[in-house]
Amino acid sequence: MAYIPNGDRYSNMKYNRCGKSGLQLPAISLGCWHNFGYNDSFENMRQMTFTAFDLGVTHFDLANNYGPPPGSAEENFGKILKQDLKQYRDEMIISTKAGFRMWPGPYGDWGSRKYLLASLDQSLKRMGLDYVDIFYSHRPDPDTPMEETMYALDSAVRQGKALYVGISNYTKEQTERAYGILKELKTPFVIHQPSYSMFNRWIETDGLKDYAHDIGIGIIVYSPLAQGLLTTKYINGIPRDSRMGKQTGFLSQKDLTEDKLAKIKALNEIAARRGQSLAQLALVWVLRDGKVTSALIGASRPEQIAENVRALDNPNLSDEEINEIETILNQ
Repeated sequence: MAYIPNGDRYSNMKYNRCGKSGLQLPAISLGCWHNFGYNDSFENMRQMTFTAFDLGVTHFDLANNYGPPPGSAEENFGKILKQDLKQYRDEMIISTKAGFRMWPGPYGDWGSRKYLLASLDQSLKRMGLDYVDIFYSHRPDPDTPMEETMYALDSAVRQGKALYVGISNYTKEQTERAYGILKELKTPFVIHQPSYSMFNRWIETDGLKDYAHDIGIGIIVYSPLAQGLLTTKYINGIPRDSRMGKQTGFLSQKDLTEDKLAKIKALNEIAARRGQSLAQLALVWVLRDGKVTSALIGASRPEQIAENVRALDNPNLSDEEINEIETILNQ
């Protein structure tokens, strides 16, 4: 049966302007970092994509190396687009990135013009697209001049292969340099994608969060749930089918210290008082001050997406709750 999206899909989702640009993103976006690879259920991917779109999640975030293996997430997402969502392409924001290792040799990694533009061509082919809405430099390259990397992003726009550009995992200092180059080129640089959560606040201490807000660049954060730590998944032990239980390399048992577990339990009590799950509270927290445009969630089943989007049913934290959370995190 052909997929028909929910007619009320835009009624309850909150959309935030991406910096000072004309682009708006949903407060919750779907990331395809995990669970869109060849080893995952394709039907489950379809249902997760449908659930997200039905709930007003219009932004789908990918990268050339997502899978595993690298490239498979884009291929699978491309199949879903072709089979089910092709007619809704103009209602979707699709992003991809290049910057991590994709193929052997000196031209399949980092930030050279050669690599970025070749990778973008491959990504478009895998997804069956003429263009992506956002193309990112996935990480800064210490051995390639910043100008070369930024010129490559500019070229992607001028060639019609991307509407906007962004950067990911750049420090405030590196972002300042990138912004200066792209501003001079008049490139539509609209977004930065860093990691950020209650347990990972580097964009605050680095100054990146305030800087991006001041210059009018949106921020979309990944790992707002700290790879699953900011859920109830690990409160009563480590499930075998969890990322920590599987020892995937993204989360290890050493990350779950007694001190951190105590904080998770205390935060969960605040969430319960608010009528929310811990995951919902964690999402509300990263969005709390309006300086984060969107929070990227990952999911392994459609129900997780629906639960996370319900965080927006109670989106405001009181000063007392913010102070209580700060006290817990600083213990």
